[in-house]
Amino acid sequence: MKLTRAVLCLVVLSSALPIRADDARFDLPGPRIDVYVTRGNATLPIAQVPELQPNDKLRVKTDLPATQSNHLLLIVAFLRGTTNEPPDNWFTKIETWKQSSPEGTLIVVPDGAQRAMLFVAPETGGDFNTLRSAVKGNPGLFTRASISLNKASLEQQRIERYITNMQTVALDDEKVIQMRSAKLAAALALKPNADCFKQPVADQVDCLTQTSAPLLLDDGHGQTVADAISTGASSDFFNEAAQSDDATYSAYVGTLIDLVHLVVMMRTAQYQYIPAISFPRGPTLNLKLNAPPSFNKTKSVIVVALPPIQSPRLPTLRPATSTQVFCLANPALMLPLRGEPLLFSTSFAHDLSVEFDASASMAGMPLTPDAFDGGLVRSDTDLARGLQATAGSGPSQAASTVRGTLRGYWGFRAFEGPILTFQRSDDGNWQLTDTNALVAGKDGQVTLQGSDTACISHIVLTSADGCSIPVAFAPVPSGADAMSLKIPLQGKQPGTYSLVVQQYGNAIQKTLPLTAYSADTRLDKVLISLTGDTATIFGKGLENVLSMKVGDQVFSPATQAEDLGSLDLHASHTGFFPKIANAVVTLKDGRVINMRATSENPSATLQLVSLQPMVTPRDGELEVTLGSREDIPLRAVLNFVVQSAGVFPLSQSIEVATADGTLRTTLSFRSESLILQDAHTVVGSVDLYKAFGESAFGELHLRAVQGDGTAGSWITLGKLVRLPHIKDVHCTEFDAPTCVIEGRDLFLSLAFSPTETFESEALVPTGFDEPTFVMSMPASGRWTTLYMRLRDDPQATATVRVPPRDARQ
Repeated sequence: MKLTRAVLCLVVLSSALPIRADDARFDLPGPRIDVYVTRGNATLPIAQVPELQPNDKLRVKTDLPATQSNHLLLIVAFLRGTTNEPPDNWFTKIETWKQSSPEGTLIVVPDGAQRAMLFVAPETGGDFNTLRSAVKGNPGLFTRASISLNKASLEQQRIERYITNMQTVALDDEKVIQMRSAKLAAALALKPNADCFKQPVADQVDCLTQTSAPLLLDDGHGQTVADAISTGASSDFFNEAAQSDDATYSAYVGTLIDLVHLVVMMRTAQYQYIPAISFPRGPTLNLKLNAPPSFNKTKSVIVVALPPIQSPRLPTLRPATSTQVFCLANPALMLPLRGEPLLFSTSFAHDLSVEFDASASMAGMPLTPDAFDGGLVRSDTDLARGLQATAGSGPSQAASTVRGTLRGYWGFRAFEGPILTFQRSDDGNWQLTDTNALVAGKDGQVTLQGSDTACISHIVLTSADGCSIPVAFAPVPSGADAMSLKIPLQGKQPGTYSLVVQQYGNAIQKTLPLTAYSADTRLDKVLISLTGDTATIFGKGLENVLSMKVGDQVFSPATQAEDLGSLDLHASHTGFFPKIANAVVTLKDGRVINMRATSENPSATLQLVSLQPMVTPRDGELEVTLGSREDIPLRAVLNFVVQSAGVFPLSQSIEVATADGTLRTTLSFRSESLILQDAHTVVGSVDLYKAFGESAFGELHLRAVQGDGTAGSWITLGKLVRLPHIKDVHCTEFDAPTCVIEGRDLFLSLAFSPTETFESEALVPTGFDEPTFVMSMPASGRWTTLYMRLRDDPQATATVRVPPRDARQ
């Protein structure tokens, strides 16, 4: 259905002739009409009125130039349904050339009215009666016109706001263009054309604003135009129009549908109708037309839709990030709110402010919608200083965090928005965590915790020589009072550094010490004996370990550590420890590292030293080479070396199994599948195919099993993969150049390719079990390597060397 191509569908009330694409643009300025609306004791300009209600008082007048020579008639009409013609007194005739009151003509919205329209026509004999008869005779057609033009105005205001703001962006800064486009699109619920960002920087703004208008997304407040025309009473009519060859699509206003049948039904011998999209600014309806009015026969009537007559529908606003905290002292404070794009494209919202809790002893903060920044911004530029002056004084001295509620008006109705959290600049009382993991030469991550983190304006890393580097930071997603900092230590030497933190509205900087450590020490695992008097640390650079504390038990290195991957520690007395405990390891360079300590028998704790699968080539088959070191071929003898933390007893065995535990085998000294190299080192060997059979694949791991059946922890060996048996690969260069792969179990390959990038891969279908597989020959006609992705490890690549073709090929 062609409507799926349309984002914005408008009723185009024009001549019976088909419209060209360039005629569909609403870019011709029309007459200006001023409208004020009074409800009760309040009066608002038309731009601030989202809907009308019965008994509203309208003050209407035209704003024509003093040189206006043609007499224009302005008719205000009210409609009450598609099948219910309005009475004669619902039409008001205004002779614009005779307007005497500077306030305009007073018109009251009648009870029962549902739509309000304006018609601008040249003065002719019988003009008023003719127009009134046309509307009364076809109320359904004009109701459709009112609905579509009204929605078109709201949708087009979103697009125009995007275009207008993007045209102010510098043309030479790609990052600024993308950032501004993203903010505007988020606020206005638009989707810019992503292909524009692939063009040269100088052409991106032009692409975004002229050659490719953004798509409209659901505004979250009511039906979009696309929804309105695809459901309800109008759907059949619009669906019929969408199938017509006369449908014209405009990149400037979305999709415009030329409803020729509607125009034919509305057209009379005296008049043709021109739709006007309104862009309200204050009291003025600035009209844009898609065709020039005619004062010759047949004369033109400009059709304008006023806001619908209905009950108020208030916006539902929400913060872009639910946990975000804002800083009151930030002079560029912006509140990103979502849920209602009309908040940023129209003037419906007014007199907005954040009203703070009474305990904050603070005045409200006036706000203004700003689509360019993507949120609500302060109306009072001096307010930051006033708010900052309240910090640390009065009843709010103990509370640096305050809460406020967004309040304002949507048209005539007051509404209440979300409750927001704010912070005031204070001393911060900050602390750094995770600093022990900082290693010189590599960027690190730390967390800054404390109050008023939302008021941090910038952070720099300084070294002893005075060099400063900016530090990137962002709020921690888990909640307030924490910032995640990316510490730029690339190319830096070990030593002491400082973080200098600056807050908004606070001239005093705070300095936090930071240490970048040597990369020589790495702690992997801590194991405590069952008796609690010995422990073993596994890792690298363990000679830097000074001590370890678990509970109130202190462990010290037993001997001078050597670089063997483990360090034994002794305690002064035995003790009982839970299965898992927290160990605090102190290094000689001052670091304190928290580790998880496990209580188990050291002899059952293994560390993999080496692993070597040995594959014996089969006669008549091409050798398959695995590209990943983690892959272990099933048809291999796996030789490995492991070391135990304690003495490895002869009564202990090693169990090798798949990850799900369904396939396993046990190696022992009795079966001669294990050999002691020394008291801690064991050499093992297992024929994987004989142990597990043809259907074994997936992660493979092993563990020690003590004589009493107590098992140690699993250590991963790699991923067990099955390989296809390929006997030959030969190609032909006839009409359709192809290559044939011969062998068995070819289904164990997920795909074959002549190139390493798999750009022209041939997928092996599920259920395939043929002895040959045919694929296209590479364009070059010459290749030496067949690449394949294995079904047991699709992320890795295996290769087969292709034998040279003989002279017959």
